[in-house]
Amino acid sequence: MPFARILLALVTGILLQWNIQFRFCWLLPAFIAGLCLLLAYFFLPLRLKFRFGLFCGLLVLAQTVLLGAMLVWMTEPRNKQTWIGNAAIEQACAELELEESLTEKPNSFKAIASIKAIYQGHRRIPARGKVIVYFKKDLPLKRPAIGSLLIAVRPLQEVKSTGNPGSFDYKRYCYFQGISHQVYLAPEDYILLPAATVYPFKNFIFSCRQWVLRTIRKFIPGEKEAGLAEALLIGYKDDLDKDLVQSYSNTGVVHVIAISGLHLGLIYGLLLVLTRPLRSRLLWLRLVIIIAGLWLFSILAGAQPSVLRSALMFTFLAGGEVLRRRSGIYNSLALSAFLLLCYNPFWLWDIGFQLSYSAVLSILIFFRPVYNWWVFPGWLPDQLWKLSAVTLSAQLLTTPVSCFHFHQFPLMFLVTNLVAVPLSSAILFGELLLCALHFVQPVAKLTGWLLHWLIFLMNAFIERIGRLPFAVWEGLYLSAVQAVLLTAFILCLSAWFMAKHRVLLWMGLLSALSFMALRAQSFRDTGRQKKIIIYNITKHRTIEFLAGRKAYYAGDKTPLRDRQLWSFHIKSSRVLHRINRQKICLPGREFIFCNRRLIIVDTALQFLPVAKKIRADILLLSRNPSVKITSLSAVMDIRQLVIDGSVPPWRAANWKKECDSLRIPCYNIAEKGAFVMKL
Repeated sequence: MPFARILLALVTGILLQWNIQFRFCWLLPAFIAGLCLLLAYFFLPLRLKFRFGLFCGLLVLAQTVLLGAMLVWMTEPRNKQTWIGNAAIEQACAELELEESLTEKPNSFKAIASIKAIYQGHRRIPARGKVIVYFKKDLPLKRPAIGSLLIAVRPLQEVKSTGNPGSFDYKRYCYFQGISHQVYLAPEDYILLPAATVYPFKNFIFSCRQWVLRTIRKFIPGEKEAGLAEALLIGYKDDLDKDLVQSYSNTGVVHVIAISGLHLGLIYGLLLVLTRPLRSRLLWLRLVIIIAGLWLFSILAGAQPSVLRSALMFTFLAGGEVLRRRSGIYNSLALSAFLLLCYNPFWLWDIGFQLSYSAVLSILIFFRPVYNWWVFPGWLPDQLWKLSAVTLSAQLLTTPVSCFHFHQFPLMFLVTNLVAVPLSSAILFGELLLCALHFVQPVAKLTGWLLHWLIFLMNAFIERIGRLPFAVWEGLYLSAVQAVLLTAFILCLSAWFMAKHRVLLWMGLLSALSFMALRAQSFRDTGRQKKIIIYNITKHRTIEFLAGRKAYYAGDKTPLRDRQLWSFHIKSSRVLHRINRQKICLPGREFIFCNRRLIIVDTALQFLPVAKKIRADILLLSRNPSVKITSLSAVMDIRQLVIDGSVPPWRAANWKKECDSLRIPCYNIAEKGAFVMKL
């Protein structure tokens, strides 16, 4: 497995460069010097080659580490001189080119655009980068399409994360895709240029996706059923019901919605059957057809890392069949990961990438030992046990990853997978049949009706299981170190069971003890914590006082009642701080917590002269009160002023200027993220 070692070295280089940020002027000479040493090694006499063989291997690994660091440096947008983040864009117009078609959202149309240049006065300055463009719903008749060029009159805004504790880092997620800015455009905010770039392949893929979506919506009744059918076939998730997706996640079968190895395996098997007549004399033509079909479907499905991993693996498999040279499966898996990370090193942080490789590796390691636990007579019991063995083995290494990212564990995953996997496979074959026979109306209508009921039954079963009180174990917070230790414990203990080496047992026990020690320390720290958190939620005031594992909530009731606001902003913070009890505070404008006074100003007030100023450890400005900071400072001793997310940007900017002139510390939540004070 040579690529296993090389992959680990590449990952090491990627992580080192992201965390330390070496300069390219250091990396390149070191890489060239290493190449020269490798070249010199190959000219050594055979006797010296054997003597310095270990040195050569270490040098190759060192070169791979440097390669990983250089790939990160070259991929990072901020290292490019023309990157839009390095330019002054406050009063500039931007020339944009749409890279994809418009996607309809509840209140707008969304698309990704690449930046060609910015205009400052009459100067056209070349610039590069990507931007998320939101178009207002009332677009003109001629809508921008793929390749359209337009001038955005409104200035670009930097993509920001909420900064709420434990929340998803949306800014980093966009940055890893090369996106750093966003803009909202009404029809009067942009000029559509007559010139446009033509992308034949992109247009072909877009036309294919639109045709598939139209076919599914035409023949499969029901919005929920059609939305799931679109996700199953081509990974189109915009029409998916959010509550349904949550049910699939809670029951451990969300992988049937994401295009992955299961779907590519079915496509690969279908292509093998269709090209069977070519297996004797036209073997190379068969290989080309299979590989072209796999990659076309992968691109049609969005070309996500999990899809590309499957496409690469099946490409290696098909090539090995033609060349009659089968490579080791672990080496092929490591090679596919190596190639994907060379293409985009930031995929290392992609959740789909991590789950895909951990699931495949877990199945490769554990399926055969788990399957050998029991022998069932009869074909049907054996197939059911085989599916159960695959599910159990895949869950072993994906559990640390899923707990780290999603903070939950599906307890009913074995039951739901026994139903969802066969049904989703049958549904996928049915959708392919529907697309192939769409022109035969009676057959297409019958197929669509059958698919509707199959999807309805699968959804009903998953939702019913998801409503069980013991279906999911929530609130599982794992740090990155804890997730690594848990993975090491699973691998070492399993290897000890299979190989019976005592060293593996001791390593597994050491990992388990370290894991439990870190868990105990984290519970001890959260039991003593005292914090004041003011969340960054647009148009809402949300305050929490944390005392140990108990939260005192003071703010609007909407974030507690709205499932989306709760899940996206507050739930992750509760999991991070291990909160197990909550108390709602009575409405008020003054709170005292751990000898810290928090005063809220959300209405216009008139102040009378006072003999002694009121101490305000935190003065929170909320809503849109017409007040002056000078008037507030005349009656209050302001230690820290905080502007929450419900304040209009223009008023927040005025208050910030006043605070700067009065030398009062000012924290604007909309710009800096949630405000957290540790006590």
